[in-house]
Amino acid sequence: MLNFKERLSFIKAFVFDVDGVFTNGQLILMPTGEQVRTMNIRDGYAVQLAIKLGYPMAIISGGDDNAVRIRLSKLGVNDIYLPVTDKCAAFTTFTTKYNLNPDNVLFMGDDMPDYEVIQLAGIRTCPADADAEIKNLSHYVSSFAGGAGCVRDVIEQTLRAQGKWPVKP
Repeated sequence: MLNFKERLSFIKAFVFDVDGVFTNGQLILMPTGEQVRTMNIRDGYAVQLAIKLGYPMAIISGGDDNAVRIRLSKLGVNDIYLPVTDKCAAFTTFTTKYNLNPDNVLFMGDDMPDYEVIQLAGIRTCPADADAEIKNLSHYVSSFAGGAGCVRDVIEQTLRAQGKWPVKP
């Protein structure tokens, strides 16, 4: 059986949850009732690079925040599924659209709404601060927490495993 690093060479696409993965799972509540999230800029760099290199990428989240949609669209993500009640159906829609074998998809989630969908992916990953049940299902637990570079971590490792990470002296 292949280890995590060896399995990365077969990854052709990425799927991510938002809250607790791209964000730290905390919301700032404004006096207007608006909910504000923060995202890691280094995660954004890795996302746009992977997309430029031709990797399909999907965002599947139960949340529905236009600011999230705008941020991820600006990074080049075209497949943004918000708000989703059936993450497995969205995952299948994405893999069908790109004719992907789910075994060649890396998924990162962090909490119980990801429990079923994470099991569809060939490589299951989560942030360091993910729920225990998700950690138990994961092939890899990032050393970075949600919103603190975990997305960059798995994308960079994948691109390095495939000889596509840009290394500059």
